[in-house]
Amino acid sequence: MNRLFACAIALIIVLPAWAEVKIKEVTSPGGLNAWLVEDHSIPFTALEIWFQGGTSLDTPGKRGATYLMTGLIEEGAGDLDARAYARRLEELSASFGFDVTDDTLSISTRFLTENRDQVIELLRTTLHAPRFDQDAIDRVRAQVISGLRSDETNPNSIAGAALSAAVYGEHPYATEGKGSIESVSALTRDDIVAAFEGAVARDRVFVGAVGDITAEELGAVLDRLLADLPETGAPIPEKAKTSIPGGVEIVDFDTPQSVALFVQQGIDRDDPKFFTAYILNHIIGGGGFESRLMQEVREKRGLTYGVYSYLLPKDLASIYMGSVASANDKIAEAVAVIRDVWADVAANGVSAKELEDAKTYLTGAYPLRFDGNGRIANILVGMQVQGLPIEYIATRNDQVNAVTLDEINAFAAEFLDPEGLSFTVVGKPVGLDSTN
Repeated sequence: MNRLFACAIALIIVLPAWAEVKIKEVTSPGGLNAWLVEDHSIPFTALEIWFQGGTSLDTPGKRGATYLMTGLIEEGAGDLDARAYARRLEELSASFGFDVTDDTLSISTRFLTENRDQVIELLRTTLHAPRFDQDAIDRVRAQVISGLRSDETNPNSIAGAALSAAVYGEHPYATEGKGSIESVSALTRDDIVAAFEGAVARDRVFVGAVGDITAEELGAVLDRLLADLPETGAPIPEKAKTSIPGGVEIVDFDTPQSVALFVQQGIDRDDPKFFTAYILNHIIGGGGFESRLMQEVREKRGLTYGVYSYLLPKDLASIYMGSVASANDKIAEAVAVIRDVWADVAANGVSAKELEDAKTYLTGAYPLRFDGNGRIANILVGMQVQGLPIEYIATRNDQVNAVTLDEINAFAAEFLDPEGLSFTVVGKPVGLDSTN
């Protein structure tokens, strides 16, 4: 069995049972912290390193710098240019993944035990000496701009941009993290370097590791990778002040099918009633074909192929939103039905069967998330970023099952806001007018 094949097999190995995931808190000799799940059954480790802040750290006039920087991290480091860097990763049968959201910059690393030292050394070089060569900047910038041009003719992207601008005001969340064609075109190498230095720092790092590595070995890895990073990075913005007045905003766009996003005030992840909201959303629009919205908008009336809702608790603001697409002459009815569902659940609650079915699905599906070392490492870091306790995996389903019918219905009456539900519609809707 060659190393590449062994690595591929390792990616799909599942730990014996999700309930047996035993998390250790690790503190390195240098004082850096991580969560670890040891699994020595295969010679493979998944390492997740997240830096809090994400594209929200962009400075005024430099929108898109963090996003572009993230795409450039793997384009060479130290004395390795982009091609040599990729070749070195292949030689080590390892993988690095770099991603960024509004709130986090993430680095995902997968490696075989026999190559651990070399992989960690390459990752250290990546974190301490990224090249940001001008030819790479020009190439990746062109890819980003191409995507932004495509977004200009994508109704979903147009709707998302309009809704974010309306909801988040002057906050960084109000604009696309990828930037605009104008802002990205103007970025310089100095801007990229500044974005990297602002994002990659010890005061905002979270680490999760799963696989063939001990606490002592992980501690040494943490210090090797992170101890020499700057202590602090760019300041994380203040909480966003969201504005959701209700009503309808129409963005005229020539398309046979309108896209609508709808939003109301949300709930923070650390709110004691979050699980109540989570189950309620599953019943309303997060539960696929069995959800209220799918039943009312698609199954009974045939107004759409799909309609969904979801909680969106970001680090700096929380909203509750959903989406639907329908023909221009049907979108007005779809909007009305969605409002009716919101009002009905607020007034009359959900049934005991709906609650029981939601609990059965949510508790049964949870173990399926633990389908490999990489996924588990990702969960470990996500828990830390969200401020969840280390025993969360063991108690999560109990928290779901603890929600009673009286509690969820009282919460629905308090939380759901039919009058405050705002719709952003992109297309040429018939029988629907802007009210904002």
